Amino acid sequence: MINEKHVPLIVGFVSDLMFQTRIAHTVQEIGFHAQWVENAEEIGSIDPTAPQETPGEMLHGREGKLFEQITAWQPSLLLFDLNSRAIPWHIWIPILKSSPATRRIPILCFGPHEDVAMMNEAKRIGADAVLARSRFTSDMAQLLQRYARVPDYDGVQRACSTPLSELGRRGIEMFNAGEYYKCHDDLEAAWVADQGPGRDLYRGILQVAIALYQVQRGNYRGAVKMLLRVRQWLDPLPDVCRGVQVARLRENAQHIYAQVQALGSENLAQFDWSIVEPVVWEEGNSGG
Repeated sequence: MINEKHVPLIVGFVSDLMFQTRIAHTVQEIGFHAQWVENAEEIGSIDPTAPQETPGEMLHGREGKLFEQITAWQPSLLLFDLNSRAIPWHIWIPILKSSPATRRIPILCFGPHEDVAMMNEAKRIGADAVLARSRFTSDMAQLLQRYARVPDYDGVQRACSTPLSELGRRGIEMFNAGEYYKCHDDLEAAWVADQGPGRDLYRGILQVAIALYQVQRGNYRGAVKMLLRVRQWLDPLPDVCRGVQVARLRENAQHIYAQVQALGSENLAQFDWSIVEPVVWEEGNSGG
């Protein structure tokens, strides 16, 4: 069962307000909810002073704000109207699909059936599905449910009721000792050994550790990239998983991200390590 906290989100890059209303009605009918981006200015204006970046996480300018917003929303599906000139889908689709922070999010596009070149281009640059608007309209509910990526929350909850692995315990102990590089091996091994839906607990802790290691090295870009990526692993977990206080870890990761961003690459050496909290784990409290 999906509780209110985990109602799947569809982010629609749709400028046509009449069609947006029609989509919103269908989204509500299937038990999802929607967030709309009607034009690129809602994300941010183009910053001509932003440094040039290769595909992957864009950390500056409007595309940097796009990444921050999408990773904060953690949508189940991105919906693009290819006919909208207010949305630079030809830029945004390939960068969203090239980043480990967002590439797992499915992208569904619709456009005019007669513009085959446009639809082929959307598919070429990374869209998971590209449909004629007429087909999307007629089968909307089924298509949204088919392409939306919804975590198995029941499976995650069951997995989180089981104990931490010994490798996971050792990794957390090293994390809490400030051994952010050394904890990598045990946490990664715990993630590889666990093939169930609860394995992402280990990956989430691991990526926070890598982010802190990058802060130690003075690598601003590396730290921000890891903190953007970690949200996809921690967000689907309950507040307590295998005894780990995940809600507290999520909140602390966000505080770390905010300070790293505020300092920027030039002042990262001034990072206040007192804000970094230990991963709190209670034996016998696997969550629920």
